[in-house]
Amino acid sequence: MDSLITAAAQALAAGDPLAALKRIALRGDPAALALRGIAMAQLGDLTRAKDLLRNAARAFGPVQAVAHARCVLAEAEIALVQRDLRGSMQALRAARAVLEARGDRANAAHAGYLQARWLLLIGHLDEAGRMLDAVDAGALPQVSRTGYWLVAAGIAMRRVRTQPARAALRRAALAARETGIAALAAEADRASRALDAPAARLAAHDGERLLGLAEVEALMASGALVVDACRHVLRAGETVVPLAGRPVLFALARALGEAWPGDVPRGTLIARAFQGRQADESHRARLRVEIGRLRSALGPLAGLSATHRGFVLKPHQARAVAVIAPPVEGKHAAMLALLADGEAWSSSALALALGKSSRSVQRALEALAKAGEVESFGRGRACRWLAPKVPGFPTGLLLPALPVQR
Repeated sequence: MDSLITAAAQALAAGDPLAALKRIALRGDPAALALRGIAMAQLGDLTRAKDLLRNAARAFGPVQAVAHARCVLAEAEIALVQRDLRGSMQALRAARAVLEARGDRANAAHAGYLQARWLLLIGHLDEAGRMLDAVDAGALPQVSRTGYWLVAAGIAMRRVRTQPARAALRRAALAARETGIAALAAEADRASRALDAPAARLAAHDGERLLGLAEVEALMASGALVVDACRHVLRAGETVVPLAGRPVLFALARALGEAWPGDVPRGTLIARAFQGRQADESHRARLRVEIGRLRSALGPLAGLSATHRGFVLKPHQARAVAVIAPPVEGKHAAMLALLADGEAWSSSALALALGKSSRSVQRALEALAKAGEVESFGRGRACRWLAPKVPGFPTGLLLPALPVQR
């Protein structure tokens, strides 16, 4: 590697892309193209960065397999930032295999962390945890360690485990300070603030209040029967009854939980479960059927008793019943929650993360755009969506400077 390439790589590692470009801006050899691509990514010009990295990868070709794999790795990270989640991971897996086979432990570890980050984005927490556990954290480049611990914190937060999340965030902040890169420190600080933000609402017959993640965790550990409207499950201790695929039963359970220890009139249950304005005999017959199904589903956790005007929830061993719901609810609340991370998402990435069809996601985005809740830029496959009140891209793109050797 010549002296200019070495100096440019060191500048990128220190978070100074302009200094790197001063040394290699006019060069067109593969190593310079790759480093220019990383520099442009750090500066925020992701489209130009991808073009440069692809040109570098083609120039390296199969003969220089390690250098080619590093270019693919950098391009895959840009794809994650752009929320292009469908096509990039297959290439990333192949690049990781090459890097591991050729003994490039640092970049192989970075590729594993990116795979874990991708799995976290689409909600595959168990797979993300296993992938992160398999990463050789000691081999990670210094600038990658902040991202590694942020992914660990994200997994813990999604699993409602605040102590491991705080520990991971402390390590992320320490790793960011050690790099001296302000953007990474800001990223770690932003994640720490997210941990302290309201995570759910506690809904009861006497009103509502917001809960932090630690309060949600304490509630779930209290032995109470929790009607979880965030994940559409009922739980008490280690016993969990999933109702995500049974919306009518969950609507009934939630109405009964919100009224506990009181009962719920039959008309109210019909309105909540079937959206029926007036209860007729067919509604009452259907309610009896669905109450029977709910009684069977709730068997391990609670019973249902009929009262003069409706039904009441009778938990078996739990001392209390609590209903938790997202801080903001609505037809498209899950989509808005994803867009609230400040990144610009493609509709295909949203469909992958939500488990819905691309067409249904596109219709939802168009409805949200008409309501002024989201906005888009770009056209066709380059179209991206974001929430208008947050920046389009975070301060730290977490793109490490990976030296490319000839």
